[in-house]
Amino acid sequence: MDARLDYFTSPTAGKVLKHFVSAGRALKDSPLPAATQELVALRVSQINGCAVCIDMHTKEAAVGGETSVRLNLVAAWREATVFTEAERAALALAEEGTRVADAAGGVGDEVWARAAEHYDEEQLTALVVLISFMNAANRLNVIARQPAGGYEPGRFH
Repeated sequence: MDARLDYFTSPTAGKVLKHFVSAGRALKDSPLPAATQELVALRVSQINGCAVCIDMHTKEAAVGGETSVRLNLVAAWREATVFTEAERAALALAEEGTRVADAAGGVGDEVWARAAEHYDEEQLTALVVLISFMNAANRLNVIARQPAGGYEPGRFH
C-alpha cells in the first residue's frame, strides 16, 4: 500500500507537524506513567484502525519493557488479568474518549470517577490530552493511508 500523502516532504505538513511532534514529546515528559501512555496510545489506535500507530506503540512499549502478553491483550483488556486497576481505568477513559460519536453522553461520570481515583489532576490532564492527541494522529495516518511495519523505535524522540 502506498501513502496518499508524504507528510515528510510537504511544506504545510512540515510547519504543522513539527508542533504536533513537539506536543507528543511534551506528553512523554508528563507525570502519566510511560507504560500507561503506551497502552492508551495502542488502544486508541486499535479502535481507530491506525496500523502505523499500532506498529509504533507496540514497538515503543516493547523497548520500554512491556511484555508481549500485555501488548497482545490490550484489545481485550476487560477480560485480561494482567492490567492494574489504574491501567484499566485509563483504558476505559481512552475507549469512551475515542468513541464520543457513538455515545450521546460522551465520557460517562462513572468512567471519569474511576480514572480520578487513580490519577491526580495533572495525570488526568495528560491522559485526556494523550487520548485527544492519539485520535488526531490516527486520523492523519488513516486518511492518508500511511503504511505500517517499518517504524524504528525512538524515531520521534
